[in-house]
Amino acid sequence: MLPSFFIAHGAPLLAIENNEYTQFLSHLGQTLPNPKAIILFSAHWESSMQKVSQVDNYDTIYDFGGFDPKLYRIKYPAQGNQQISQEIKDMFTENGVPFEVEMKRGLDHGAWVVLRLLYPNADIPVISMSVNPNLKPEEQYKIGKSLSALRANDILIIASGGTVHNLRAVKWADNEIDQWALEFDDWLATHLNNWDLDSLFKYDSLAPNAEYAVPRYGNEHFIPIFYAMGAADDSQNATLLHRSFRYGNLSHSVWQFGDK
Repeated sequence: MLPSFFIAHGAPLLAIENNEYTQFLSHLGQTLPNPKAIILFSAHWESSMQKVSQVDNYDTIYDFGGFDPKLYRIKYPAQGNQQISQEIKDMFTENGVPFEVEMKRGLDHGAWVVLRLLYPNADIPVISMSVNPNLKPEEQYKIGKSLSALRANDILIIASGGTVHNLRAVKWADNEIDQWALEFDDWLATHLNNWDLDSLFKYDSLAPNAEYAVPRYGNEHFIPIFYAMGAADDSQNATLLHRSFRYGNLSHSVWQFGDK
């Protein structure tokens, strides 16, 4: 059974950088078995209703501006898988998860930056999924849990976001890590390792510096972690594979949920 993952996608520049984090993700992709398909929840696809992509061939979306022109020439020509999209829809129906089908949308950078580092050949089918930051964490967890059985069928579930992601606080020329970011991320690690859902679901009131690490205008980057956790509810095991920071407080973390 494959684990599920929460993977930080950082800034778009990761797509053309060679650093500690990009090297880690490339190595991770080489050590993981090639899955039958990848289900990916992206922080950059927000919707009030859960969306399930049913796309044959994805376009590459450049949902950012002002970066190196090289970024806008990158293509990640992933394909979908109609059968697995149908399996997801059946599971959502069985578990009472409302959803809508999306048949045109391409892959945003929250998806393709991560996928390109893990699987640069774009030869594994992808089913792109939206996130809803207005749901309660319990409901986000339930959506992931409803798909957990797919992991036994060699389908990899990834949630892409960032545990500390406050664009108003980043310091582009400063790599000294802010103490408030470390304190929040340390609290999170403790409760993830203990699978303490009661505390995690109340992170906004219990975690130190939550108002800075997960601002209310930007919680869409944090909440994908609940989808990834729910997908591994059967084992309830969390492992931090990597953690680093850029620009003072932007977290690059990779959490694995479930046993390999």
